[in-house]
Order: sequence, then C-alpha cells, then structure tokens
Amino acid sequence: MNIRKITTLTEEITSEGGRPVDPPARVVVVAAVIENPWKGQGFVEDLTEGIDAVASDLGAELAPRVMEALGTELEAYGKAAIVGLDGEVEHGSALIHTLKFGNHFRDAAQATTLLPAVEKRAAAGAVFDIPLKHFTDATIRSHHQTLEVRVADAPHPDEILVALAAAAQGRPQQRLAPLSTEA
Repeated sequence: MNIRKITTLTEEITSEGGRPVDPPARVVVVAAVIENPWKGQGFVEDLTEGIDAVASDLGAELAPRVMEALGTELEAYGKAAIVGLDGEVEHGSALIHTLKFGNHFRDAAQATTLLPAVEKRAAAGAVFDIPLKHFTDATIRSHHQTLEVRVADAPHPDEILVALAAAAQGRPQQRLAPLSTEA
C-alpha cells in the first residue's frame, strides 16, 4: 500500500437554527490518498489480490486515527472511496466494501451496523458527501446525516481517496420523531 498523504478534517458545530449547540456537535473525517493497486493493469477480472494487499492495512491505519480525532464516544459513522479518473468505481468499492476494511472501524467503535458509504470516480478536488448513520441502529433517524468533504489535490488519476467519518452525536437540533412512531 502506497499512501501519498493522510488528511484529517474536524468540524465543531456551535450553532444551528439560530440556537447554540452545547456541547458543540463534533464530526471528523480521516482520508488517505493511496496509489490505486490496480493502476496500469487494464480491466482486472478478479480484484482479490489488490483487496488482500491493501484493504485490511488501510482499515487498520484509518480506524484508530478517526477515533482519536473524534476524541469522544462515537455515535454515527460512514465511509467513502473516490477513485481517480484512470480507475474504476469498482476499485474503490473493492477496498471499502469488504470486512477486511470495515471491521477495523466497527471494532474500534464497538459498532454493529453496516457502514453507510459513497463511492465515485472523480477528478482531484471533487466534493463528495459521506453519509453517516447510527453505529448500532440504522433506523435512528437523528443520526442520519451527511458530511461534505473535499481534498483539494486528490485523487490524482491513478489514486484512490479512502475516508472514514465519525460523529459524536446525531444532527444538531434534530426534532424528528423516532421511526417507530410512524404507522
């Protein structure tokens, strides 16, 4: 695995809807920009070799970083893969949609739900939204949120940007009734 850089973004929301948020709502993203393990190979029928070479190590690198950056108990999480223009969306999917990658984050967060995800192919600097959901119950609507992210110089055409996101709470000032209240 060749990592070009790791970027950590932290957001603290102190006001929402004209009202204070106390304590501030904390959301973090840790993104690694890596060399696409399938670069220059043309269409690869079986992606297993690249998955085995990268996914687990990448998850092991990112999971503790996002938990440390959050600095408190996690309540919502998500993941993303943005593939450079010379790659395939499937390359990003192959890395993040495997237990070899995701279980590092689930274990670190003591989570039980699937990690919501976004993946796409894009040029460097593309904006992407990472979906977040509650870490033990995906039906808890207060934790359904997205975090907009952009890494100015990534991914290069032969790279993949892989990110993990975490929130310490649901949406600030959320007021929707629980899903169970709907008939």
